Amino acid sequence: MTARIVLLVTSPRLPAGLLSAAAWDVVRGNPVLTGAESALTDAVRAAGAEVRVPDGPAVPALLDAAAAHGAVVWLAGPAGDEALARELGLRLAREPGLAELELMYGSWDPPGARLLDAVEVMDRLSSPGGDPWKRAQTHRSLAGYLIEECYEAYDAIGADDTDALREELGDVLLQVLLHARLAEELPEGERWTVDDVAGGLVEKMIRRNPHVFADDRATTLDEITANWERIKRAEKTRDSVLDGIAPSLPALALAAKILERAARVGLAVPPPLADSQVDPEGRLGAGLLGTVAAAREAGLDPEAALRRAALAYADAVRAAERAATTG
Repeated sequence: MTARIVLLVTSPRLPAGLLSAAAWDVVRGNPVLTGAESALTDAVRAAGAEVRVPDGPAVPALLDAAAAHGAVVWLAGPAGDEALARELGLRLAREPGLAELELMYGSWDPPGARLLDAVEVMDRLSSPGGDPWKRAQTHRSLAGYLIEECYEAYDAIGADDTDALREELGDVLLQVLLHARLAEELPEGERWTVDDVAGGLVEKMIRRNPHVFADDRATTLDEITANWERIKRAEKTRDSVLDGIAPSLPALALAAKILERAARVGLAVPPPLADSQVDPEGRLGAGLLGTVAAAREAGLDPEAALRRAALAYADAVRAAERAATTG
């Protein structure tokens, strides 16, 4: 019978010892070699398996163990030990009679596992000995970056560039991680962590979607939206339908949001007439607000419309500059 070498790969993002039943069978039934001691080797030994770190090169040690015992397991390190797998694969390709090579996954990264890496990297950067710039920041000093990164993600969506969107969302996530890491340094009783951010979001999603997580019978989009608003009102006591609108929104988006909220509860408050204003700025503002109201009635996004017109005008300016330099 041909000897067998099992390369056992596990997720470094799961607790040590959290392996599949097949992986436990193979490590308990065969000698195990590994490149370095770790929490995983401790867990495997605690379960009664034999684990050894070879004194010399790994490939000859694996071949000798396979020949002596019929099968041997290599417990790969956190990065998967690709160099060892490549070297062993080439050796067995030249001498196929030595052993059969099998790749086994003892555990897998769950969805979202790389978020754990992102949190770990941010902790390293923000701790003593890390990045001085990040350690010098405050919530206020980072506020502008958060807005900037959100707009860059917005631009990627407008351009239908999904690759750019993936990158820009990573930059938005960076801001979330930065703010959460800063909050860990707040005084006792005020501090919170990225887990608190995620935990609050999970609770909110479950609470506001009873049609998915509970026995609510809402099926249409209108019913689901009405439920969302009802639950949101119960969560947050507000004196006005306008409470919760961010005043720092761009002016056109702010105007559209105010008009939308007023219409949602059936308040027929007409925008001021431009002619009723006593100064030029007031007349301009009232006129713009009227334009936003008309856009809303037509089902148009005034912010997107003005952005589109401004960018088209920018293209025209650049074309005029090129014509002037070549004319």
